[in-house]
Amino acid sequence: MNLFAAEQNLPFGIAFALIIGIGLLEGVGMLISLSPSNLLDDVIPDFDGDSGLDRVLGWLHLGKVPALVLLLLFLLGYTLFGYGLQMVARGLFGSYLPAWIAGVLAVPSGLATVRGLGSLVAHIIPRDETSSVSEQTLIGRVGVIVGGTARRGLAAQARVRDSHGRSHYLMVEPDLDDDVLEDGAQVLIVSKAGAFYRCIANPHPTLM
Repeated sequence: MNLFAAEQNLPFGIAFALIIGIGLLEGVGMLISLSPSNLLDDVIPDFDGDSGLDRVLGWLHLGKVPALVLLLLFLLGYTLFGYGLQMVARGLFGSYLPAWIAGVLAVPSGLATVRGLGSLVAHIIPRDETSSVSEQTLIGRVGVIVGGTARRGLAAQARVRDSHGRSHYLMVEPDLDDDVLEDGAQVLIVSKAGAFYRCIANPHPTLM
């Protein structure tokens, strides 16, 4: 118990308490359908640039893994390495390192845990695409008119599958003024204009 009660190990005790607290918050959130993880992800801005900060955050898998999961991984690595470091220091020198020295030395271990385990978690946790990304990736996809007849100025509904096999229902108009696309016609999405997509008759039926 000396290891956990020692003043020099206070940073790691706080980190361990945060792990427990976050776990309890997530548990309560599941009961009331309010996830702290989702709330945290909503307030964190997207980092899509090429600046040094963006590259560092990408290296830490921010945006690929929920931020709260990354925080838990950091706290886990930080806590385990910190206590381990203090046990080694106690065995070698007969006393623990000062709290601030041990706390600083444990930070790289926490970051390494985020980097290493974050990659594994990123492959396990399914990621939701944002609507803006989905809209762009649907351009060039093939679909079928499933509701009405599409004419220029009169949209019809088309079913299009994305690269993951999920179906999307879009309102489409012909890209060419004189085209009329009947119910059941195969179409190729070529652009997006406002709320509607533009399409042409599928020139390569084998794409379906």
